[in-house]
Formats: sequence, C-alpha cells, structure tokens
Amino acid sequence: MKPALPPSDKALVPFVSVENMLRFIHHTGIETMLRDLADYIEADFLRWESFDKTPRVASHSDVGVIELMPTSDGESYGFKYVNGHPGNTRTGLQTVTAFGLLADVHSGYPVLLTEMTVLTAMRTAAMSALAARHLAPRGARCMAMIGNGAQSEFQSIAMQAICGIEEVRLYDTDPAATAKAARNLSHSGLHMTSCTSAEEAMEGAQIITTCTADKQYATILTDNMIGSGVHINAIGGDCPGKTELAPAILQRSDIFVEYPEQTRIEGEIQQLAPDHPVTELWQVFAGTAKGRTSEAQITLFDSVGFAIEDFSALRYMRDHITGTPFFTLLDLLADPDDPRDLYGMLLRAAPSD
Repeated sequence: MKPALPPSDKALVPFVSVENMLRFIHHTGIETMLRDLADYIEADFLRWESFDKTPRVASHSDVGVIELMPTSDGESYGFKYVNGHPGNTRTGLQTVTAFGLLADVHSGYPVLLTEMTVLTAMRTAAMSALAARHLAPRGARCMAMIGNGAQSEFQSIAMQAICGIEEVRLYDTDPAATAKAARNLSHSGLHMTSCTSAEEAMEGAQIITTCTADKQYATILTDNMIGSGVHINAIGGDCPGKTELAPAILQRSDIFVEYPEQTRIEGEIQQLAPDHPVTELWQVFAGTAKGRTSEAQITLFDSVGFAIEDFSALRYMRDHITGTPFFTLLDLLADPDDPRDLYGMLLRAAPSD
C-alpha cells in the first residue's frame, strides 16, 4: 500500500478526549474552572441577540431521548450531541453522554472536537450557580440537594465556589447514592448532612436543587414543602413528560428560564398554560429585568440547558487548551492538494500491487 499523504495543519482538528478533559480540569482546578465557565456563560448571555436560537432537535423514544443542540454567533458555530436514558444505570451505563464540536463560520472547518459528558456536568453546575448568584436570597449558605446522582457533586461544588454555600443537605431515594455523594464531597470543605427524606433535606435550606432522573411526571416537591424566601434550582425536568415540582409551587414562584420556547416544551412550566409569564435569565444578567426583589419571594430557575451554554463551554475549551498537552490532533478532514480533486486524492491512496 502506498504511504498515506500527511494531512496539512488546517486539516487537523484538536480533540479533547475524556482522559484529557479530566487532566485539564485537575490542572486548572475544579473551582477555578467552574467560576471561569460561569463567566463565559454570562458573557455570552449578555450578547444574547448575537446568537441563532432554536429549541434543541430531539428524537424521543420510550426509553429516552437523543438531542442535537446547535447555535452560532456569526463567527463560530457549535453543536452538542447529548442523550438522556434514565434506565441506563441499571445496565452500568451513564444516563447522559455527550460530545460537541466548534467550527469556524467563515470556512466551515471544525476547530475543536471534545467529549462533553464531563464538560456538560461542569457547565450545568456553573449555570445553576450563576443563576443562583442572581436569584438566591442574600447570604444563602445552605443548599438541599435532592437527587444524588451524577450531577450532585458538581452542583454542590459550584454553589460553594460561586455562591458561597457552606452546607449541603443530601437526599436520594437510593441511600447508596447519598452515601456516594457524601463520600465524594467529604474533603470539599462543605458541611455534609445525609437525610432520610426530602422534607428533612430542606430544613434550613435557602437554595433547593432538584435533580432526579426518572422520565415521568413526578412530584419530588409538594406545595406544602416550600416556604417563602427560597430559591429553587430545578434541573431534573428536562424533556417532555418529565417534571419534579407540584404545579402549585410554580404558581407561587417567580420563574426564570433560559429560552422560553424550549423550556415550555421540556421544563417544569410544561405543566402551566402556554402564556404563563416567565422571565428570561439573560435579561436579569443585563439588568433589563428584575431578579429577586424581596426576602419573601420564591424564585425558581426552571433549567433545561440551552445551546448557548454549550457554546460557551466549547469556546472556553478552545481558548484554554492552546499550548497545553491536553488535546490530540485528529486527521478528520480530507485535504487534497487541489481542493477540486478529491477523487484524485482517493486514487493516489490506492494500494500498489
């Protein structure tokens, strides 16, 4: 066989594997990266009008969902592939996996390909804490973490790093999940309390995070469980037919969302009338809409994740891996000497007799 022609530099695409992502996060520092991701997300939300926006493209099945989340700011284009299969854990698989790509709009060439299972956990936690920084009660120091699966530690560390949370009260219907989260967070500096019910977990909490996985209309929080003055970070309801909060809680809360057209399909507010008022979070960041206005107010971040957040995470990785050993170069793009002669490139690669 003839030797393969070496690809040109412009045909090589930086790729961040899971191994390199883990190495990069430890090199950067988990708390530092969470704060940086929050800054990148806030900066992109402040130029909200620059982005193409569309609800994610979803393919639903009885067992889960596969989605594409695209956006562009006119200079770069990004998308994430992500699945959500709650039953996967029964066979030893992740509920959520993801990868993403960032490309140059002017050439269409990819400039980054990366794993996004770990990166999505980081950006989701950063987004939660960013929203809480704007919406939670002043001086909030205690969070209830209801649902202690793969997201719980990321959420807890982000709330600590960005909002100053000092105590986390853990609850999950599976005590093994709570034990896992408590063990993983034992050296975080957070005061951990393992609870036997959601009601116990919420005792003294000013921030309540719900993050359960079952694809069903569930009521993790009932109306009588929520008192005045709290901030609810609802991140588990993220597809049609999957919710966590009693509708009466929504009626008593001021609701903040990423992108209403998507959240009304996938978030907690799918339980409400299509014209129920919500506030877009980017407007709070920009100061054109009010966030928390009183101590007694119940604020609710109905988070389903949005493509601009993934774009921010991809942009962050592109900016920060340059000059580091935390990526490899992939020969991903065909690059003939003559861009009009792709077939000639194929012929020249034919095996010799």
